Amino acid sequence: MICPNIIQGVEIDAFVVMPNHIHGVIILAGAGPCACPVLGQPRGIGQPQGVAPTLSLPDVVHRFKTMTTKRYADGVEQCGWRPFPGRLWQRNYYEHIIRNEGDLKAIRRYIACNPLRWHLDRENARAIGTDPSETEWFG
Repeated sequence: MICPNIIQGVEIDAFVVMPNHIHGVIILAGAGPCACPVLGQPRGIGQPQGVAPTLSLPDVVHRFKTMTTKRYADGVEQCGWRPFPGRLWQRNYYEHIIRNEGDLKAIRRYIACNPLRWHLDRENARAIGTDPSETEWFG
């Protein structure tokens, strides 16, 4: 289920691309103090000498958004793709720390079933209702 690494030290587990957003599980391989910093401590505290620091989740999301925006802009310029009005990505993102196997299974199920609920998504201009399961994860 895990996809090959695109960014060293980062693995992608379950994911789905929706019409206007994505859902995915990002695994920070070898996550340590840099991936989960303690408030008030500078990045890298506790990192072994000579080892490249682990990326934090904000670093990973920033790199992903930067890489995909660049590739999209190249496609517009070189391949005649339709330009996207405004910003390609929203400023922020939702995150949820997965603490155990049961949590991971539930989130994988939510991701796998998400396309079936698109007709209820509040971000869908043609939605025909509301998705009661949204509040479970994002409420």
